[in-house]
Amino acid sequence: MTSTEWCRRVPWTLVLCPAALMLLGLSGISRGDNLSQAGELFSRQVVWVALAIPVMLLSTLVPYRVFRRHCYLWFGLSLVGLLLVYFFPAKWGARRWIPLGIMNFQPSELAKLTCIMALARYLMWRENYRRFSGLLVPFVLTLIPLVLILKEPDLGTALLFIPALGGMLFAAGARPRHLVLVGLLGVMTFPVLWMGVMNAEQKSRITTLFMQRDGGTAPRGDGYHLHQSKQVLALGGIWGSQLAGVALDDPLAYHLPACRTDFVLCMLGERWGVWGSLLVLLLYTVLFARGLLVAAATREPFGRLLAVGIVALLAGQTIVNAGMTVGLMPVTGVTLPLLSYGGSSLLFTAVALGLLINIGLRPGYEMTGEPFRFVDRPHST
Repeated sequence: MTSTEWCRRVPWTLVLCPAALMLLGLSGISRGDNLSQAGELFSRQVVWVALAIPVMLLSTLVPYRVFRRHCYLWFGLSLVGLLLVYFFPAKWGARRWIPLGIMNFQPSELAKLTCIMALARYLMWRENYRRFSGLLVPFVLTLIPLVLILKEPDLGTALLFIPALGGMLFAAGARPRHLVLVGLLGVMTFPVLWMGVMNAEQKSRITTLFMQRDGGTAPRGDGYHLHQSKQVLALGGIWGSQLAGVALDDPLAYHLPACRTDFVLCMLGERWGVWGSLLVLLLYTVLFARGLLVAAATREPFGRLLAVGIVALLAGQTIVNAGMTVGLMPVTGVTLPLLSYGGSSLLFTAVALGLLINIGLRPGYEMTGEPFRFVDRPHST
């Protein structure tokens, strides 16, 4: 494909929206640096953004169907990475990273993408997923990395596998009643996860969600993050401190742990107000809607399922992060795609979006104007 053809075919919405979100993320991280006074992360994130954009574009050059051949191998390697984290010292009470010198590699970011690719590979020609028994293999494929990540512990990342699995099964043509049964199967495993896998901190973050209260002094423990996130977001008002000035002179009122990672949306709301937060949500909505249009236009099954999985994963991550910011979801430590500080998260998000653009780039055998629907194929004898 020539550069002229690439420019003509590329879905530019999938390039411009991520670029705008990364710029907004830099704005929030910069504000977090000013408020936290705990070291500067803005300059480091500039480097990651400078790397992420070329990585996203490079991911579009090789036709995506080439990656289909080794999906299971990559998924297996990502599981090995999830096991290797336990051989390294814990950091901030968790074992999520493998130190590589210049950066800390987070295998769970790789596992999210490779799990989606493995599911797309398994579901692309299968007809047994039209029966309930055929859904057990995708359920197990998803449950293995979910449990390993939950043990790190990383509740937020583990939760993201659920919407990805549900969205891909629906796109593959699974019957709605079977999806309900899979959901019930997941609910049945929750007591086992609660008793045998989740630690006391993860349980506390869930119970804190139902015990939150507004106003008054900040509570201690896990409720502090939730209290401060809502307060800092509210202090931004309609126009934010960038335009209207700082609402309070008390530095403690603006204290928010992880303000440049998990709670970067609060920094954007405080700096740019309600309009800044709405702009972020609008960009995400346009990005995910355009991704679903790519999936809807793609007749090649692997590409269609991969596109749906990527959109479901990133949309789920956005909903979980935004929800925990305003007290609708438990504080789980999941980052906001493209906005939060972090090299592994940003680079793997860039690769995922690059694959989504890759799917939308190839007309004909990968992308047509036909409607998005499941077509029954006769069973082989």
